[in-house]
Amino acid sequence: MVVISNILTVTTDYFMMARSPIESETTITELMIPAFANFGGKIHGGHLLSMMDKVAYACATKHSGLYCVTVSVDNVDFLQPVEVGDLVSMFGRINYVGRSSMVVGIKVVAENVKDRHVKHTNTSYFTMVAKNEDGKVEEVPELLLETKNEVRRFIEAIVRKYMKQNFSREMKDVKKEFNIDHELKKLKNERCIIQLK
Repeated sequence: MVVISNILTVTTDYFMMARSPIESETTITELMIPAFANFGGKIHGGHLLSMMDKVAYACATKHSGLYCVTVSVDNVDFLQPVEVGDLVSMFGRINYVGRSSMVVGIKVVAENVKDRHVKHTNTSYFTMVAKNEDGKVEEVPELLLETKNEVRRFIEAIVRKYMKQNFSREMKDVKKEFNIDHELKKLKNERCIIQLK
């Protein structure tokens, strides 16, 4: 049992009530300045990833009420370049929760404010884990799904999770069963020169 301000007494179950994805929604908008650009005048992907990580942290913390860390990032495909002078907005929300993990979906949009051109540049999925003050993983509230889109996003996260696990298993098998004589045949039409010593 927890006493709040000596007035309201609630059980600790109150803090574990399911929360809607709307409660974790976070939007960050930032002007892209020359300091964020590479030599080609486009915004560094690393800067965009840093912004996305902040959005993921904010969403995960809002949902869990705890300190959260990034465990993995999926779908980091930069579909279109971001230019200096663009306003970049990142829209994040919790799509899935496990026992201590949360998947945050982040949509990135760049807007040229002069010509009003808006482009979708990226959608990524950050897996975050909640931790307590001792640094141990902590259970998070369930996700309250209230729309068909929220159910779809939850299911898509489960599918991505299983695909990722299968991919990891397959890569372990590839490494374990690696046979140089057999594999060299696969490189016949690839752009590489092999000079084994």
